[in-house]
Amino acid sequence: MNIAIELPEKASRDLLRSLHRQLRAAIVDGRLKAGVRLPPTRALAKALGISRNTAIAAYDLLLSEGYVEARGGAGTYVIDLRPRLTRPKAPPPDPEADTRLASQWRGWRPVKEFCSDQVFRYDFIAGVPSMAFPFDIWQRLSTRAARQVARRKVQERDPAGEYSLREAIANHVSFVRAVACTPDDIVVTGGARQAIDLIARILVTPGQTEAAIEDPGYGPTRRSLEIAGAIIRATPVDAEGLVVERLPPSARIVCVTPSHQFPLGVVMSAARRRALLDFAASFNAVIIEDDYDSEFRHDHQPLDALQTLDRAETVFYVGTFSKSMFPELRVGFVVVPRWARYALTLAKQLNDWHCPLITQLALADFIAEGHLARHVRRMRRIYSERHRALTEAIAHHFDDRLQLFPAHAGVHLAAGSDSLDDRRLVVKAEAKGIRVEDIARYAVRDIDQRGLVFGFGLIRAEDIEPAVKILARLA
Repeated sequence: MNIAIELPEKASRDLLRSLHRQLRAAIVDGRLKAGVRLPPTRALAKALGISRNTAIAAYDLLLSEGYVEARGGAGTYVIDLRPRLTRPKAPPPDPEADTRLASQWRGWRPVKEFCSDQVFRYDFIAGVPSMAFPFDIWQRLSTRAARQVARRKVQERDPAGEYSLREAIANHVSFVRAVACTPDDIVVTGGARQAIDLIARILVTPGQTEAAIEDPGYGPTRRSLEIAGAIIRATPVDAEGLVVERLPPSARIVCVTPSHQFPLGVVMSAARRRALLDFAASFNAVIIEDDYDSEFRHDHQPLDALQTLDRAETVFYVGTFSKSMFPELRVGFVVVPRWARYALTLAKQLNDWHCPLITQLALADFIAEGHLARHVRRMRRIYSERHRALTEAIAHHFDDRLQLFPAHAGVHLAAGSDSLDDRRLVVKAEAKGIRVEDIARYAVRDIDQRGLVFGFGLIRAEDIEPAVKILARLA
């Protein structure tokens, strides 16, 4: 026991009384907590230099008084003496009320994303890939990586990521997106969200830096920039992507999803891409290119990434494996302009030092051995089948009430409407076991755009047509 016990001489008649009194006091004042297993009487006697009979007698007294209980064959345990009180549930904290919080953190609350107590029969949630992943291969590679780590000596870790993983990523993005980079240009992050957060840390001067974001767009990007202190400039999106001519000249950061706009799904046109790069070069701005799921193309040749076209080192290219592999992996990366490489690496080092080593080593092997390329090819066929089933079902059952935005990649698409009460339809669909989202939930401002966003990562191809049929009847 990790408590101090002072006993009188062995021949003293107060020996048992003193031991019993000190053990009882330790239980009452909480030094011996409820549920703690007391040492066996033989071990206690040896530790205190007393006879075992004295130790047994002290335990018997505690047992008779209700301070401990004997569990047959398991030992003697301290009983919980605390009164059973029913306390009222504490109200949730109010982030606005505590002035100790920095102003940019007030008003924000964590949210459970993609979580629901309700089990949906048909799930069109956007942003979540299929879980049809070769976990057996991943488990084997993770076990091998763990053995490698066990054999390594303790050494400094590179905050930018293990070299073998950065080399594998450089080869991967060169092959699938024609992004030319070296391992030294890459910083490995805890998913795309951490990538955006770290970039915001090194680029945003609180209260001064203006950041243009797509509207509607990806909410976590806006929140990361806002919390970093950026002034947000919501910029509209149309069928060609971000409307570059609506960018304010004062914007120093522009966040875009050009290959598969989130949530509308459109591809930024070649003309808009050139115009955006010209804007960045002319106004000394940087571009954060979030290329989150463009590996999954549907019968369409992709346009070059902005990073591929960039000649002025203005583009931070952000990628993630959460969409191409599985969401719980939480590994992403940034292809960083040379001038920002050390700053972003330092931001990563101060944030969490480095990503988990075993995960990095396993992912490096998963890519280098060709497992990722095979998985992407397989899932591309599955997603293309679902994409085709969804477009045909919407065209058949909704007629002209929904107009599909052109989407040639990724695992979601959107459809606009001039007449549909989309918010009401979302609520009615949930009551029927169908989860689908309206476009407006991704908007920064009040926008006129109405319509629905359909993710097809979690729904089987054969379930798409009956689900859309029910939605059309509810509309």
